[in-house]
Amino acid sequence: MRSLLIAALGLGLGLATPALADWQQTVDAARGQTVYWNAWGGDARTNAFIAWVGEQTEARYGVKVEQVKLTDTATAVTQVISEKAAGKDSGGSVDMIWINGPNFLSMKEQGLLHGPFAADLPNAKYLDLGPDAAAAVDFTVPVEGYESAWRLARFVFTYDSAVVTDVPRDMAGFLDYAQTFPGRVTHPDVSNFMGATFLKQALVEFAPDKAALQQPVTDAAFATATAPLWEWYDAMRPFMWREGKTFPENESVQQQLLNDGEVDFGVSFDPASAAGAIAEGLLPDTARVFVPQGGSIGNISFVAIPYNAANREGAEVVANFLLDPATQAHQQNIDVLGSFSVLDPAKLSADEAAVFAALPSSPALPKLQDLGPTLLEPHASWMTKLVAAWGERYTK
Repeated sequence: MRSLLIAALGLGLGLATPALADWQQTVDAARGQTVYWNAWGGDARTNAFIAWVGEQTEARYGVKVEQVKLTDTATAVTQVISEKAAGKDSGGSVDMIWINGPNFLSMKEQGLLHGPFAADLPNAKYLDLGPDAAAAVDFTVPVEGYESAWRLARFVFTYDSAVVTDVPRDMAGFLDYAQTFPGRVTHPDVSNFMGATFLKQALVEFAPDKAALQQPVTDAAFATATAPLWEWYDAMRPFMWREGKTFPENESVQQQLLNDGEVDFGVSFDPASAAGAIAEGLLPDTARVFVPQGGSIGNISFVAIPYNAANREGAEVVANFLLDPATQAHQQNIDVLGSFSVLDPAKLSADEAAVFAALPSSPALPKLQDLGPTLLEPHASWMTKLVAAWGERYTK
């Protein structure tokens, strides 16, 4: 199986035929460049994958990749804003950003992004870029070629099936669970993306008018939509870990609490997280993931290139490499990262599809169909207001 994957990788990556007449010019200009990829650095497997990407692009295209490990994507956005304010409209220090939602919306509105470029990448032919497709919309904001997809994300809960035999069926069920088993439920701090997603999952489930969440937030709509959320959270908070007065810094810290037996649930935006953690000895073999019966929030992770990137051509080469079917298969391998591919299976050749079919599995790795419906992310403005409102209510 492993030899089949390696052979397919070699075949697929060696046959990246330029889709546009000027693509070779981009590849030629990229040679010798070092792409400073600003990306969240909190996951060892993701960091290792990015390092592998750099090894591959340097060997094939002469393009190095240096990961600038972030704890908050806004740090990279602030850097670009500062450079623009200083008149540095070229030679910028940020070449590529792993970006989503509010940060993408902010950069797009301020004219801080290079593009449109994504649809012109040769390997974009493997994507569904229809107007309503996941790769064409980011938190309800049209991508319009200003960022390129690279991995699929779904919000999941992690638990130890040897300890928890009856998981909550929805977010309302976490209140029942917390009241039955005080101190066993928590979430990452809401200043962290995963903590905010915990709240967003509840918001989507409880909101009386879910369609309102797809529009820019207003004070009136926010008050109506969040009323049942706050009622639920107020009731649950006293029964949470440390009475809801302190929270794990991020999902990795919460996973450690789960492994230590201090809490019963972890959270992740990666359905393969439990399988990967088991392989690394970070969770017991009985760890599994689940999603609420009505589905969970999902989105695509994108990369964007700032308008003043010093190594724009190299960044485009890296973005294109991330979409190669062989790269996507390598990424989806549970022994590597386990993130589901963003490619449209209908656009793959029989040989390309066979590589995905031959990938190893794990009892802790769910099938895509096991994850249920994908719930739409609210408009990016909802997350910003939700995080601020939670802080005002619970941190004073």
